[in-house]
Amino acid sequence: MKKSLIRNYAKLIARVGGNIQKGQRVVLYAQTDQGEFIRILAEECYRAGAERVTVEWQSQELEKLAAKFETAHELSIVSSWEEKKLAHRAESLPVQIKILSADPDGMRGADREKLTHAAMARAVITKPYTDAMTNKYQWCVAAVPSVGWAKKVFPKERANTAVERLWELILQTSRADGKDPLTDWMWHNRALREKCDKINALELMRLEYKSANGTNLKVGLIDGAQFIAGKKSTTDGKYFNPNIPTEECFTTPKKGEAEGIVYAVKPLSYGGELIEDFWIRFEGGKAVSCGAKKNAALLEKILAMDEGAAYLGECSFVPYDSPVNQTGVLFYNTLFDENACCHLALGKGYSNTVIGFETMQLSDFAKMGVNDSSVHVDFMIGSEDLNITGITKRGERVPIFQNGTWSRELS
Repeated sequence: MKKSLIRNYAKLIARVGGNIQKGQRVVLYAQTDQGEFIRILAEECYRAGAERVTVEWQSQELEKLAAKFETAHELSIVSSWEEKKLAHRAESLPVQIKILSADPDGMRGADREKLTHAAMARAVITKPYTDAMTNKYQWCVAAVPSVGWAKKVFPKERANTAVERLWELILQTSRADGKDPLTDWMWHNRALREKCDKINALELMRLEYKSANGTNLKVGLIDGAQFIAGKKSTTDGKYFNPNIPTEECFTTPKKGEAEGIVYAVKPLSYGGELIEDFWIRFEGGKAVSCGAKKNAALLEKILAMDEGAAYLGECSFVPYDSPVNQTGVLFYNTLFDENACCHLALGKGYSNTVIGFETMQLSDFAKMGVNDSSVHVDFMIGSEDLNITGITKRGERVPIFQNGTWSRELS
């Protein structure tokens, strides 16, 4: 891959994704095999004005070893120094950038029961700090290829060829393969904003999803929330793009108002394992049953992570003919696959979809129906024949999606 393209991609992540301001501190999260790209990204962060760039390295191999040899109690411990670090970040609010590259099957065979127990125990300690940071800092998630991930996407290719092909797709779908990605993203953000304006003008109160695969779901929406897309802002007005790529217009549904069944159309990569061919049934807003041809037990564990994990936290519109889906590739990575088609999310809702969120407290969001959880897990439901109907405040039925893409009224 041309170094100039990789450099432009790193600049895009730093300046559009994180929108780093002069004097800000930055934390980068990455797998240990991504040293070369992280060096380039760190340099671009400094050039954007970062005062300090810190890297926190992660390793699936070491996580798997820990799951094998450490006790559940040991894995559950949040050390005092870790808690102090979280407290410091909740106060200093650094820009946080996560670079995904992990092997979708990298944690296969690990003790999932032990890992789930540890994650639930740690969340009790860590969640108050992450809650304190909500809507107050800039963050971005992007991705670069690894051999393991690339071979999963292109199993018949040699490792080097697979990595090169995945690089090409990442840059293409991230709108980072042109001469001026920063300007391209300015126009992309504007187009997404205009689409959200059309949706919000409808004043929707409920969504109804139907497709031939069996999906038949009704979801209530929050009065006072809106659909948002692309760049977002912190409570003090700093803009950033949390996902590169992004093609979605999304909102936070109302907790307790989801009825019916929904079928996933793509595998869900979670914690280094894949859940495939699954469905979830909702009653009274809560997921009451589920099933999967592969890894059903892991899906059940996600739904039981905490009280809010079984409720919906996001409804997202993505046309079936999106640039990601047009590649014809299954990425086995939620960042990309969620931008291929419509999706829902289990768990934590986005409070920044609420109008006036800048002046509101967490308790205010809960009263409005914004779900709270330690997890947020997107899963894809956008089949080629998916129809979505919106019900407005006036009781009108408006087609939102027809046959997997925007209706004529919204196109």
